Order: sequence, then C-alpha cells, then structure tokens
Amino acid sequence: MKRKTTPRMADDRLPFTVHLEELRKRLMICCAAVGVGFLACYAFKDKIFEFVAIPLIASLPADNSWMIFTGVTEAFFTYLKVSFLAGIFLSLPVLFYQLWAFISPGLYSKERKAIFPFAIFSTLFFITGASFGYFVVFPFGFKFLLGFATETIRPFPSLKEYLSFATKLLLAFGLVFELPLITYFLAKTGLLTHQTLTKNRRYFIVIAFIGSAMLTPPDVVTQLLMAGPLLILFEISVAVAKVFGRKPLTDESGDLKDEEEPRPTAD
Repeated sequence: MKRKTTPRMADDRLPFTVHLEELRKRLMICCAAVGVGFLACYAFKDKIFEFVAIPLIASLPADNSWMIFTGVTEAFFTYLKVSFLAGIFLSLPVLFYQLWAFISPGLYSKERKAIFPFAIFSTLFFITGASFGYFVVFPFGFKFLLGFATETIRPFPSLKEYLSFATKLLLAFGLVFELPLITYFLAKTGLLTHQTLTKNRRYFIVIAFIGSAMLTPPDVVTQLLMAGPLLILFEISVAVAKVFGRKPLTDESGDLKDEEEPRPTAD
C-alpha cells in the first residue's frame, strides 16, 4: 500500500519557546478579560449573589429563608468571589477564543477558519450546562438535602459554603456540556473516532458515575442529575463523531490519498 507524502517546509516548525511566548500572551489576555469582567460585575455584586442564591432561598422554610455569615470578613470575600465567578462567565467568549486560537497553529488552514464559531459554540454550550445545573439540579438537590431538617434541626446555610458549593457545580456542569463540541473537534482532526467511543462506552459509564459522585453532594438525586446528562451527552458525542469524523484517506484501489496539507508540528 503506497503512501504519498507532501514535503514539509522547515518554516512550518516553530521552536518550543515561541509556543511558550504565545501561551503567555494569551493567558495575559484571558486574565485581563476576567479582570474587566470582575470590575464590571462587582458593581452589581448584591444582585448577582441574590440571583445565585435564589434556588437555595426558595427551598428554605418560609420562617427561615435567609443565609448567615460567621466570619467578620466572610461577606466581603463572598462578594469578591461571586463577582469573580460572574466575571468568568462574562468573559467566556474571550477565554474560549484564546483557547482555540492557541490550538490553531496545529490545525489545517480550513480548520483554523472555524476558530470564531468554536468560541461562540463553546460559550453557548458552557452557559447551557451551567443553566441546567442552576435551573434543574439546584432545586431538586436543595429540596432533597434540606428535607432532612426537623423541628430540632434547622438549616442555617452560610454565604461562604453555599457559594463554594454553587461555584463547583456551575463550573462542572458547564465543562460537562462541552463534551460534544470537544468530540467534534477531535473527530474532525482525526484524533478520535466513533468506534473508539463505542468500544470504551462501558468505561465511560463508570467514569461518569465516579466523577458525578466526586463533583456533587453525597446524595443519589444530585449524582443522577449529573450522571444522566453526561451519559446522554456521550451518546450525542458518538453520533457527532460518526457524522463529522474525518474519513480514511484511501482511494478506491485501497491506496492512501495525498493529504491536502501537512499538519504543522513544533520542534
């Protein structure tokens, strides 16, 4: 079986230090974007935290629907953290664009043109995942967890603990919903096939439940609310890889075809 290769120009290879400099540059842009988002959101810190706390407050008893802070600086740092979290969400388009732009030198020229759509869809998928956690998982999870309250055991959630809990879940659900898009990218570049995903489905199921148990509170309801969508997203990813995966580079005689363009590599 013959394989035709296209000569690679020496200029296509970039020193490792160039990639480090590129990474530093893009990290600085990301930090600046998050910083600007943080400053913009800090002006509305009260409203933002009230919005984040709605699912919990709605699940508390009517005569005890408030939160507490036990440290002198707890409320201040809670507002800083919630402003930082909101700043991350506000700067997501910039963050994802910088991520895909950093990866782009290793892609084909046609693949580089999709950087902007990748950034947009990455943002939409992340927000969709966080919204699923906020509007679906939070109400069910809090209702279950607060259901253990009795006449002698009253819930008094603190600002610090709740924000830490909410931040972890929102970011986790946002990242989980990126699975189909990541699969699409890997399938288009030929690094992943639907056969590989199908073959390792049983391992993914185990990983999904273990990861859900680690990222969610120790209750079955919340774990299932994360593991269930994760398994559905996996099946969607299999379909995405099958439809959009790179076709084998073979012609009718069985010989490998020429690649359109050599994929850039770094020394």
